[in-house]
Amino acid sequence: MFFGHLLHYPLISLAIRILRHDEVFIDWQCAQELRAAYKNPNLLASRATALKLITSLPTCPIPEIKRLGKTLKQWSAAFLADFDTGRANNGGTQAINGLIELHRRVARGFRNREHYRLRMLLIGGGLTHPHLK
Repeated sequence: MFFGHLLHYPLISLAIRILRHDEVFIDWQCAQELRAAYKNPNLLASRATALKLITSLPTCPIPEIKRLGKTLKQWSAAFLADFDTGRANNGGTQAINGLIELHRRVARGFRNREHYRLRMLLIGGGLTHPHLK
């Protein structure tokens, strides 16, 4: 294909720029390590990577990385809980609550409690209507 070489040029250009600047390269490496902790399906290996980040990032000479390391160290219990609980979290509950709160503000004019309840079920996806199928 004629344009095939253009697909790789931005990646090569980015790699050259990253390698020229040590700080950017170290930032990129830290970001990849953090991503690797979350991407790894093995929870023990993920937890080991997270512990390594908690201990190594606060000693980094780059201020942004050092600040990230301090934050991870302060929140280490919550950060490591993701790997200890089998990656269970309350994200779905928070998403539904956010939708309810948003539409509660929008629907403040409802005077009929049943209409309000039906509106919340419609928003949450718990209401089906035979004519909508």
